[in-house]
Amino acid sequence: MKLIHTSIISVFFLLFFSTTILAQDKKIDSLKQELKIYTKKDTVRVKILNHLAYYHYRNDPPKSLAYAEQAGKLADEIKSVKGKARSFYMKGITYMEQANFEVSVNNYKKAIELYTSIDDLKGLAGCYNALGVLYNYKGNSKLALQYYKEALAIDTKLGVKKNIPNYLYNIGDIYSDTGKYEEALVNFKKALEAYTKSKNDHGILSCWNSMAIVYLDQGNYPRSIEYHNKSLDIAKKSKDSTGIFQSFTNIGNVYRQQQLYDKALSFYKKALDIKQVDHNGKSITGIKNNIGSIYIDKKEFKTAIPYFTEVIERSRKIKDEEQLAISLNGLGYANLGIKKYPEALANFKESNKITSVNQKQYDLLDSYIGMASAYYTMQKYDLALTNAEKAAQLATKYKLLKHKENAYNLLSQINYKIGQYEKAFLSHQQFKIVNDSLFNKENIEKITQLEYEYKYKNELESAEKRELKLTQTVKTTTNDLEKSQRNLLLGVIAFLLVTLILGAIIFFLKLRNEKSKTQNIITEQKLLRSQMTPHFIFNALSVLQGMILNKEDRKAVLYLSKFSKLLRITLENSRDKTVSLSQELIAVENYVELQNIEVEEPYEYTVWVEDTIDSSLFMIPPMLIQPFVENAIEHGFKNIKHNRKIDLHFNYSNTGLICTITDNGIGVDTKKEKENQHKKSLATTITSERLKMLSKDFKVKGSVTIEDRQKYNEQGTIVTLIIPYKTELV
Repeated sequence: MKLIHTSIISVFFLLFFSTTILAQDKKIDSLKQELKIYTKKDTVRVKILNHLAYYHYRNDPPKSLAYAEQAGKLADEIKSVKGKARSFYMKGITYMEQANFEVSVNNYKKAIELYTSIDDLKGLAGCYNALGVLYNYKGNSKLALQYYKEALAIDTKLGVKKNIPNYLYNIGDIYSDTGKYEEALVNFKKALEAYTKSKNDHGILSCWNSMAIVYLDQGNYPRSIEYHNKSLDIAKKSKDSTGIFQSFTNIGNVYRQQQLYDKALSFYKKALDIKQVDHNGKSITGIKNNIGSIYIDKKEFKTAIPYFTEVIERSRKIKDEEQLAISLNGLGYANLGIKKYPEALANFKESNKITSVNQKQYDLLDSYIGMASAYYTMQKYDLALTNAEKAAQLATKYKLLKHKENAYNLLSQINYKIGQYEKAFLSHQQFKIVNDSLFNKENIEKITQLEYEYKYKNELESAEKRELKLTQTVKTTTNDLEKSQRNLLLGVIAFLLVTLILGAIIFFLKLRNEKSKTQNIITEQKLLRSQMTPHFIFNALSVLQGMILNKEDRKAVLYLSKFSKLLRITLENSRDKTVSLSQELIAVENYVELQNIEVEEPYEYTVWVEDTIDSSLFMIPPMLIQPFVENAIEHGFKNIKHNRKIDLHFNYSNTGLICTITDNGIGVDTKKEKENQHKKSLATTITSERLKMLSKDFKVKGSVTIEDRQKYNEQGTIVTLIIPYKTELV
């Protein structure tokens, strides 16, 4: 029976994350909270939904699909082509994780069409890489390699170096599948070095697993087990259920190859106990086919049947013809074992029909030999002869010695039964030749294994000898020093200790000085933020007092409700050193809603964030934007009751986050003429002071410029903020 290799295959481009499950859960909770409070229908909400789909695709595919669907519908509503393309992409990787390949490919193609329409090369590279993974999973190595090369060409052109190890891994995987083991190991080792430098646990885990499979195919079982255990350690530390499942499966494969069936079964069953991977149908069918095949090898046919029956049902459901053919052959051999010959023949015929189309050589030959065996036991010798001859012909063509041996053994028995003794003799001679070849091949493999084991033990012994020799050298040197140079050694040690203590004192003083400077900056910023919060509360309470005095009870209650909600957000934000751009925009939006309660004609307020900015990742100081919106409302629209507009625009240019706040009020120059020239807004003064300090703290340029739009032949004021920021990478 065929051994099913199931190496970890994941979508790497834009989908790597090396955080633990705990950190991932924290990120999911944070995104859910943002989605709850950010109700505006724009590109920010689309990105949040797509991020949630990403963080669920591996461990909870149904939720991932639900979030991707929501993102797609909202993207259609606001006409965001990039957001829609990303939602198709997320569906593609999620369906692929479930082994629903046809639906996955359709979603990737829709994403490619949309990315092409907006010339988004980065998005295209992601789709091509994902298609490469999918076709590699399906066994189409040629097409997979083509897509990997297309993705690699785009990323090389864009200078995206972080994705190079992903392509090295994927190309190595193809070389491994096609038997080019040295080329595979070269690529895996290069990828492993890059992943280790970037501390990418998932990439490291995948490389260890894949190299272990190469060593298994080469017959180096000790090295294969060693690498699988390294992969298992990483998966356990990061609580990666799929990675743990894969490592258990692969260790089971190694023991099965060595015919240590009980050990293999114990690891397969450990893998099946991991409930979180039940969504990946192909992984489950592969491992259950392996278990069934072990019971066939052990002649426990009745025990094998339920495993193959379940795989057949699952494979039909997800349209996985490769696993279906394998399980049908397995069930056929089990039925032969319990002498249910017609049922066995039906199993082999169905498998033959599938494998004649997909040309999976190993499974095709299994079906021909199975049919020949079934016909032989049913005494239909002519049909048995036809299938056995076909099996012998194909086994010779594909150089599959085990199948060739079985085919000629059958031909010898069939020809003997039908009286063709000369042909029976010739077939038996061929059987003996192939049997001897197999014996030699198995001996070579055993010798190779013993050679690897011998080298491995020698390496360990050499390391132990070097360690012992080094220990002895150290002891000898120590004794010599004690006898002849003790005083000198003590003097050197004393000098080093004094130097070390002085160095530590100097370092401590410098560190304390730097901490003091940093603490002063933080304290000054907190003082400035604490000035702004009472200023905002004073203005709001003044308005509320006016409503109560005017006996506008309902209006006052509504205002108080909105005010309390805004106050909570403001106080929460003011406690933090930084908040996400999306949270700051929510606070500003709530402030404008509060102001609209007290006026007859509300202010028109719009926010436009460029697609290059992910507002959930940019972390900025709180309470920077609201003071200028407040100034526009309080001073810019004095004596203006109608058509009052405030526009916020965010763009990212030359590593600077730029916010422009535009209104169509009286203009800053007109305001200065009407008021005292020397009087400055408290909020503006505080914000200017904050920006100076924040620029030093963040080491990012920050400034504020206020201009009258009259110089551009327009009415109103334009405030340009260059905001210091930090980014939180996904």
